[in-house]
Amino acid sequence: MSIWITGDIHGNPVGRFSTRRFLQQKDKELFPEDKSSVIIICGDFGCVWDFRGENAEEKDKLDWLENKPWTTVFVCGNHENHKRLAQYPVKEWNGGLVHEIRPHVLHLMRGEIYTIEEKKFFAFGGASSHDIQDGILDRNNYSSEEEFKHTYKKWYLRGKMFRVKDVSWWEEELPSESEMKNGKTNLNKHDYKVDYIITHSPSASTIALLGHGLYEQDILTMYLEDIKSSTEFKRHYCGHMHIDAYVNEKDVILYTSMERIN
Repeated sequence: MSIWITGDIHGNPVGRFSTRRFLQQKDKELFPEDKSSVIIICGDFGCVWDFRGENAEEKDKLDWLENKPWTTVFVCGNHENHKRLAQYPVKEWNGGLVHEIRPHVLHLMRGEIYTIEEKKFFAFGGASSHDIQDGILDRNNYSSEEEFKHTYKKWYLRGKMFRVKDVSWWEEELPSESEMKNGKTNLNKHDYKVDYIITHSPSASTIALLGHGLYEQDILTMYLEDIKSSTEFKRHYCGHMHIDAYVNEKDVILYTSMERIN
């Protein structure tokens, strides 16, 4: 078997994992038929999105992934329908809790630790959206659907950077106190020692270095910085920034690259 990790796919699994783009999947030693090999996505999975429920396009994408010769796992990003993710069955997988989207397509829940090939992975999804500079539209703030649609159209035509609450943006993109507590509780059970930290958001120090102070810190970037300062680990993989970069020997940002862990 083998373990691979990559960055955001934004609802386009074929673009990342087609046989033409990811030739290694033809190797039966790397990807045996039992789906024991694992591909980890560092957030912005994006295949669970439509607020109305799983549509035909999503079904095709998820079924396509299910039929691949590996198990796909992902931490949530900011571009996910968090309310729908929370509705999937909670199962145990490799020592931690997951939402089962398909039997071999799994959402790694915040603060859980998984053991894969004797390696420990601490997972913590979420991130602050960077594409909402002009605000969030909330239907509940308008007296009628007509008024909401009028505002939406006006903002859209003006090229504003905005999203709609519970349609294209969810406040659950940032963690709750209970999720952050869960992470520390599980790390304590493992004596604050893991092999890998898997997140969507960078930590505070990484985002400060990348943005030269221009990116705002939030509760999650600070939390991840705290986790890293108190945990013994080999490498922290994250996504979100749409670049492939080794910030240093321990902090790696992934986007389109596929990196093999073992």
